Amino acid sequence: MNALPLAFGAPMILAGLIALPIIWWLLRMTPPRPQEEVFPPLRILANVLKKEETPSKSPWWMTLLRLLLAALVILALAEPVWNPRPVTLTGNQPVAIVLDNGWASAEDWQIKLETAERLVSDAEEAGAPIYVMGTAERTNTEIGPFDATGALERLQALKPRPIPVDRQEAFGRLASAIAATPGARVAYLNDGVETADAAAALGQLEESGAASMLWYRPDTANLAGLVSVDNGADALVVHAVRPTDAGQPRSVTVGAFDNKGRRIAETSMAFGAGSSEAEGRIEAPIELRNDFTTIRIDSSRQAAATRLLDDNTKRRRVALLSGAEADTAQPLLSPLYYISRALQPFADILQPRTADLAVSVPELLDHTPSVVVMADIGKLPEAAEQRLADWVAKGGTLIRFAGPRLAGASDDDTLLPVTLRRGERSLGGTLSWTEPQRLAAFPATGPFSGLPTPQDVTVSRQVLAEPSPELFEKSWANLADGTPLVTGETQGRGRIVLFHIAPDATWSNLPISGTFVDMLRRIVVLSRNLGGSEENGTASVSLPPYLMLAADGSMIPPTSETKPLAIGGNATPEVSYDNPPGFYGSEDALYALNLLGPRTELTPLVQPSLSFPVTATAYAADESIRLRGPLFAAAAILLALDTLLVLWLGGHFRPGPYKGSRKGTRKAAALGALALLLLPAALFSSALPLAGGQALAQTSSPAPAESPKDNDTIARDNDTILHDDSRPGDQTMINAVSVTHLAYVTTGDKAVDDISRAGLQGLTRFLMEKTALEPGAPIGLDPARDELSFYPLIYWPIDANAPMPSEAAIARIDAYMQQGGTVLFDTRDEFAAGAGLDGSTTPAGQRLRAILDGMNVPPLEPVPSDHVLSKSFYIMPDFPGRYRGSPLWVEASLNSESRQDRPVRTGDGVSPILITANDLAGAWAVDPQGAPLLPTVPNDPMQRVYALRGGVNIMMYMLTGNYKSDQVHVPVLLERLGN
Repeated sequence: MNALPLAFGAPMILAGLIALPIIWWLLRMTPPRPQEEVFPPLRILANVLKKEETPSKSPWWMTLLRLLLAALVILALAEPVWNPRPVTLTGNQPVAIVLDNGWASAEDWQIKLETAERLVSDAEEAGAPIYVMGTAERTNTEIGPFDATGALERLQALKPRPIPVDRQEAFGRLASAIAATPGARVAYLNDGVETADAAAALGQLEESGAASMLWYRPDTANLAGLVSVDNGADALVVHAVRPTDAGQPRSVTVGAFDNKGRRIAETSMAFGAGSSEAEGRIEAPIELRNDFTTIRIDSSRQAAATRLLDDNTKRRRVALLSGAEADTAQPLLSPLYYISRALQPFADILQPRTADLAVSVPELLDHTPSVVVMADIGKLPEAAEQRLADWVAKGGTLIRFAGPRLAGASDDDTLLPVTLRRGERSLGGTLSWTEPQRLAAFPATGPFSGLPTPQDVTVSRQVLAEPSPELFEKSWANLADGTPLVTGETQGRGRIVLFHIAPDATWSNLPISGTFVDMLRRIVVLSRNLGGSEENGTASVSLPPYLMLAADGSMIPPTSETKPLAIGGNATPEVSYDNPPGFYGSEDALYALNLLGPRTELTPLVQPSLSFPVTATAYAADESIRLRGPLFAAAAILLALDTLLVLWLGGHFRPGPYKGSRKGTRKAAALGALALLLLPAALFSSALPLAGGQALAQTSSPAPAESPKDNDTIARDNDTILHDDSRPGDQTMINAVSVTHLAYVTTGDKAVDDISRAGLQGLTRFLMEKTALEPGAPIGLDPARDELSFYPLIYWPIDANAPMPSEAAIARIDAYMQQGGTVLFDTRDEFAAGAGLDGSTTPAGQRLRAILDGMNVPPLEPVPSDHVLSKSFYIMPDFPGRYRGSPLWVEASLNSESRQDRPVRTGDGVSPILITANDLAGAWAVDPQGAPLLPTVPNDPMQRVYALRGGVNIMMYMLTGNYKSDQVHVPVLLERLGN
């Protein structure tokens, strides 16, 4: 054993130290160079009496300096090594070096490579054949045996890859290769992460004849990976894991980057003591969160620490529209209630500010939603329909739900995937089932493929599609009898999807099932998903590689080895050698293939128990220091010092007798000395080994926030607000809401408008006499300009000679009806041909149909005898006006229950539309003295009384709703309590 931890690569050169005495004798016998002096005459006279002396040998300290320089050169040539490493392998038996070069090896790859090189060096000294292989390589990669040079070349060709290791295949090949040469020694440089096939893979060496194994297991305390990213309602939630045996607490910083590599946001994640999971929240606006493309752990340099985000992770905006009237007091009856509850966990909901579809549709589309959901909307304004069609053609997804309004809509609706039959099929109807229908299994080629078929979901009513050759291809879900439940079609770059049932629980219990949530999620994902074809969004497609994830977590261009990724159908893409993690597709639409799944756990790799010895050892850096470079540098420094001393002894640094006599000589000597001093410094710095690697740092600044308004802008805004507060129309609005008013639509015909005003004035007087209601004076309205929401009832006399209302006016009336208001249409033509709903073609009836064609009108029926409208104040068998005979049409009570033992049928809400032809305003009309203006037909005084009573019932029904339905049951309830 050496006294010092010092070894020499060429110890024979140390024999040169014997020559040092000879070098000493030569240096001592050689005098220094004679000194030159200037020879002026006066100088000679001054020194004439001085004795000239010349040294016969060099000074002892210069001799010692030169001997030390020679000794340093000899020692450097002998290649000394301080703290030499011990030899790990001895003997000439084959050596198999196996390296895990998957994603988990990227953090400490350099130390793995250095360890493998030392093993190759040991095998080279013993003359043993060497096998080299990686566990994340192709199956046809050459593994040896190699000589030392070939083994080192193979090691240099290995590199960490951003994919999982395949130990089963790697050790199977190794066992076959070393079986012919028993006694092989295996060195396994693993990554410390367990895989499902690890035990079986290592067990294959049992029959290979291997003699021993060196088990190198790294320290995985700093290993961590991102397993999922959830774009929540208010934050991006990031989930990370680390090895389950990591006991110490640890905190990491996670950064969010956009597609240009700019750091937009960051958060911290903390692993508790003994915990292998951590969660972090990046709270940012949805606009910023949707710009994130990568999430990365700052302190890690391996692929699992980077999470790629595509359109599937982006939180989509979903706009909701409904054609039914709103009832905020009973949200469970809202057609959008179950849809919004199902979408909220994974989408941002956009609600319209107004029910006016002509306004709300463009406003919602201006917010760039990914999906628009329309619940029971049968008719859109023409401009809004065209805007929505253009949005779908550019890539939007439109989801529609059926209902009474859609069932009764016209056949020219272009925003439907299939042609519908008029009306709907329900239990008890002509095209009825004997019992509710269940769902059939979802088609394997549809977007709902793989979802379990719910056994508790039934359908009792639906809208039917007209049979066509392409109906089967457009069917995404079917009922047990084969009729479509969900149909879809591609239009342009977007899709239109139709649920043939209502969005609430009246037609089916699907909206209150978990399957409904899964179906909506699938459709919303398709809005920006590449997992589908142009036909149904589910066929398998092949996506070219776009940008790949390197083993160190950086993004690199795809290599020639990367193949297109096949996605879609029933197969789930997996990371492999041919398909490493990264982005696939095109710049406009990318699919992210990530390394770790949401349920991934990092379990420590267990050292196996085999029939041959397995020795555990740890990776360690080579602590030996080669002294050749520092010794040469020290020799160069001594050589420079010797040169300076020779120049000094030669008088080159001494001043001459006259100014400038040796100026050039001294300057040259100084420059030469400086060069000699810099040369050894350069040699010394080049001789030192390079430590560490190049660190790449990325700096970025957060996205600039929107600059606040300046003072002038704020002042202008305040001026505008003050001006808005003092608008002339505000007093009119205050008057409208402070007292209940009856309103009527002005037609432009003075005679018609005068009768409408006088009629509502007469009804107002009667209401004040008979009820506690005290309405104000009637108000005439222009639907295109005036605010309608202040009035519970709007009377609209239909005049065929009046101008056709504008599309904006019809849209505002439609929105007013959806928000809870009621419009009483009166064609006033019963005396001529009835209400026009039975096929007659009176001018007023034609005008009414033209107006209703632009609205979402629910199914209508004459007021049933047990309807609450007939009992809300007076008992009314019918509703006469100036004429008698026309029924009063109201919204059909399709979901109400009628029983003989109840005074009225059960039902919620108020009909948004009433239609009559009996000229109610003509019967109500009175002059300022209260006398009737127009006679009734026939001229019966009681008919006017009945007309006024009918008006009272209508107003009570408008103002109280289903409260009156409950009130009329009080006698029956009291009678039952008494019994």
